[in-house]
Amino acid sequence: MRLEGLAAFQPYLSFFHPAAMWVLFGVALYALYLGVQVRRTRLADGDCKKELVKGRFAVRHHQIGSILLALLVLGAIGGITVTYLNNGKVVISPHLFAGLGIVGLISTSAALVPFMQKHDWVRSVHVMLNLILLGLFGWQAVTGVQIVQKDCKPDDDKQYSVNSSHHQELEHSN
Repeated sequence: MRLEGLAAFQPYLSFFHPAAMWVLFGVALYALYLGVQVRRTRLADGDCKKELVKGRFAVRHHQIGSILLALLVLGAIGGITVTYLNNGKVVISPHLFAGLGIVGLISTSAALVPFMQKHDWVRSVHVMLNLILLGLFGWQAVTGVQIVQKDCKPDDDKQYSVNSSHHQELEHSN
């Protein structure tokens, strides 16, 4: 299936997913920072605790986490969609499985939030899932750069192509 109306945007769409994911990786690291501050606030005493409470780290962590959940799910859908538009198929690869794993981890982590107030072990599972998510996300970022580099190699006739199917279209139009 080819959507001809998107043809002019295809080269840009191919780079939007990786750029958005790198931004979200930074947001995920910021969410980690906020989570560490929430823990510091929870464990602090006296004046230190009063000072940390002013930072509203728990509220900010919850808000950033919610935004991150939504944007990671949309980013995964966008990455799969762009791959399909460019190649006419979804490429089954470790990058795809890692992305789906990230979506599963962040969804599960978010689902645990209502239970964290009553059970400390749930908070520990939340933290563990998010640390695994960050490790997987870091690996995902590296493999994503490798994919972009592979897709942007110059073609034989010195034209740059976003992907091999786009290259084939260039050959057939000449």
